[in-house]
Amino acid sequence: MAATQRLSSVLAHINPPSSQEGGRAKLLQKNPDDIVITYAARTPLTKAKKGALKDTPIDDLLIALLTIVREKSNLDPSLVEDVCLGNVLAPGQGYVARSAVLAAGYPVTAAASVANRFCSSGLLAIQQIANQIIAGSIEVGIALGAESMSTCPDDGAPALSAKITGHPIASQNMQPMGQTSENVAGQFGITREMQDAFAANSFQKAERAQKEGWSRDEIVPIKVSVKDPKTGEVKEVLADRDDGVRYGTTKESLSKIRAAFPQWKPSATTGGNASQITDGAAAVLLMKRSKAEQLGQKILGKFVTATIVGLEPRIMGIGPSYAIPKILGKTGLKVEDVDVFEINEAFASMGVYCVQKLGLDIEKVNPRGGAIALGHPLGCTGARQVVTALSELRRQDKRIAVTSMCVGTGMGMAGVFVSEH
Repeated sequence: MAATQRLSSVLAHINPPSSQEGGRAKLLQKNPDDIVITYAARTPLTKAKKGALKDTPIDDLLIALLTIVREKSNLDPSLVEDVCLGNVLAPGQGYVARSAVLAAGYPVTAAASVANRFCSSGLLAIQQIANQIIAGSIEVGIALGAESMSTCPDDGAPALSAKITGHPIASQNMQPMGQTSENVAGQFGITREMQDAFAANSFQKAERAQKEGWSRDEIVPIKVSVKDPKTGEVKEVLADRDDGVRYGTTKESLSKIRAAFPQWKPSATTGGNASQITDGAAAVLLMKRSKAEQLGQKILGKFVTATIVGLEPRIMGIGPSYAIPKILGKTGLKVEDVDVFEINEAFASMGVYCVQKLGLDIEKVNPRGGAIALGHPLGCTGARQVVTALSELRRQDKRIAVTSMCVGTGMGMAGVFVSEH
């Protein structure tokens, strides 16, 4: 009987319900083998080199968040079997991940690994922990996404072989991200005005959300040390809010900002309509529903599935326009079945394109603002979106969210999550 149940569970994850079966209704059903999230939280997102987290190295950032997960989840830490860190820039990632887990008070039985798929690394970490649970490899795991862009600079692509630089497609991975944004704008007719309007909308949503306190249940304050660059004085501060939100931003005010990449046409990308360079971390605790009920864990939502798709690196930003239809097809969902779309705003050019291409209701897209207003710590955002989406679904008393990321080397990733409240 146990073997039959496990086979049914695995087949359900491999072959999710088709649209003919009523995708939304199927996803809202509860099953003992559901992969559920019982704790989800993130640090504030703060400006790289300027914000409260600028002097906090990634290992200390991880220790702070993992300690909070251990203390607030009401879970015996000895039950955590694996921790997967989504990260892009940190050197010695494997050392950092495993050492931070131990320093945060987890026993030696808790393992650690690192997932790196550039901007979708946080979502990939969630998928990898979930897949281990589905396969029966572990019962309980933590997925993290974290980046310290202040202390781990992004140097872009390394020197690559002549076989790559001479290849018509592979060589596109040498293009800077700003160039790919201009490629999208030029190829698909995304004007500067359209991009500034999209970016202003992101800032305005984030301003409203911050003023009305929508993020209180997703952000956990952490104490950090900050060094005054002028005096050298080090003091302890409480990092408790996203500091990239520019109040009063309008399309008109953004139109006054000069082009960031005048060397590439149509030169419509600016510092005001592109994602901010940011520090931050996010975490989710995962297990099966049956395990959560056995342990008395509060269930916040469930991970349904995630998928990946490839496309030309030169237009990498439109990855969500491919990944979202793919994930909807796999889960039997229609666009109108989804209550919240969290799409990474790497650049407004790609945001405008994806919303238009998919025919999305802009009010359902990043209701609390996206990376243009909040910032984009590369390895963090894929996990941050999930924490934000679950919180926003609770606020709206809605149920289904799709999160999606573009990936700089020409990929798109998307995941489906269901809130439980």
